[in-house]
Amino acid sequence: MQSEWTRPETTAPPPRPHSPLITPNTVSQVNRARVLQALYDVGPLSRADLARLTEVSRATIGSIVQPMIDNEMLAEGDPQPSGAVGGKPSRPLWFSPNSPPIAAVHLLPGHVETALVSAGGTILTTARREYPADTHDSDLVVDAVTDALDELFAPNRPAALGVGIAVGGMVNTDSGTIVQVNLAPGLAGLPIGPLIADRTGLPVYVDLHPRVQALGDRWFGQGRGLSTFASLYAGEALGVGLVLNGSVHRGPGGAGGEIGHSIVQVDGLPCHCGQRGCWETIATHRWLRDEAARLNLPSASTLTVGPLTRLAAKGHPGAAELFDRYVDNLAVGITNIQQILAPGLFILHGDVVAGGEALRGKIEWRVRQRTAAHPGSQPQIAFSALHDDSTLLGAAGLVLSHFLQLTP
Repeated sequence: MQSEWTRPETTAPPPRPHSPLITPNTVSQVNRARVLQALYDVGPLSRADLARLTEVSRATIGSIVQPMIDNEMLAEGDPQPSGAVGGKPSRPLWFSPNSPPIAAVHLLPGHVETALVSAGGTILTTARREYPADTHDSDLVVDAVTDALDELFAPNRPAALGVGIAVGGMVNTDSGTIVQVNLAPGLAGLPIGPLIADRTGLPVYVDLHPRVQALGDRWFGQGRGLSTFASLYAGEALGVGLVLNGSVHRGPGGAGGEIGHSIVQVDGLPCHCGQRGCWETIATHRWLRDEAARLNLPSASTLTVGPLTRLAAKGHPGAAELFDRYVDNLAVGITNIQQILAPGLFILHGDVVAGGEALRGKIEWRVRQRTAAHPGSQPQIAFSALHDDSTLLGAAGLVLSHFLQLTP
């Protein structure tokens, strides 16, 4: 009788391990990623600072960063005075101006915005192209993107690391294909990633706009160094990207992320997605303008959050009521997210930022009022400091995450 500890005779090859063994090359990549992650989280750091943060010796840090200096990924800054008496001046490390840039694309219904972004998060140049929002001709869309990218790729610039594309609708992140854009139905099924890769010869990564926006916050905004937060866009549309435990949350193939289409009013207003009562139906410009017209507010058809806030502050009849209802409508969705996932920090982008402190403070108060009390998760509302650049910076972060094998 065969012992249970005896390998049975078989002609089949032995099973492969579920994950590859750690090789010296893998260790090198992990160490490099830890150093670069520290720089992105904190900013320019000396070798001594990096050694303290990563808990390794200065000699080890030197062996990690020197190849990146040699290949012009990193550069040493001017000597800084040492805090120790008689100590040797330190030289902070940051991304070299000669390091390869990243091409960033924001694909919207009717137009495309692009930028060339440095590894350190500086926007070097931008280009914009338009296309018919109702087109079903994929060539028109791809031509608009590649024409804008061609303008960025000047002959004297280093070759780009890759292209990151943010799409204002559902995407399949595995295939780089647009699944659905409600405001531009003709984009459905467009394999934008492979098509742009064929045109440019560069690696291309595609994701949903709110998730890309969250990456912009994670690498270059108020989310730097944080493992968990939410990034919310409110204006013509509504979307939320979530960073949970250090990673942008994605379902299989990039599914999910359509929080603007979560139902907050059963049998509520019809949404352009075909459902009723979506959060987006009560917290975007469309709702704001419809209600402003009903209340006979001035310039109702073009009203945005900034003018509404000013009208409310002046005591205009109806404006204060609409302002408070808009706050409540934003707060109800934010509260739901906080109750389920507790991201704690919500970084707001888009037209909502024009409401200023009056709006931010009221939203935060309403969310805290509605959220179950917990000593470790008091929700905070912040306005983005990246202004209109967050999505393009996030598209660059999408490329960096893959290329540098950092947490995406």
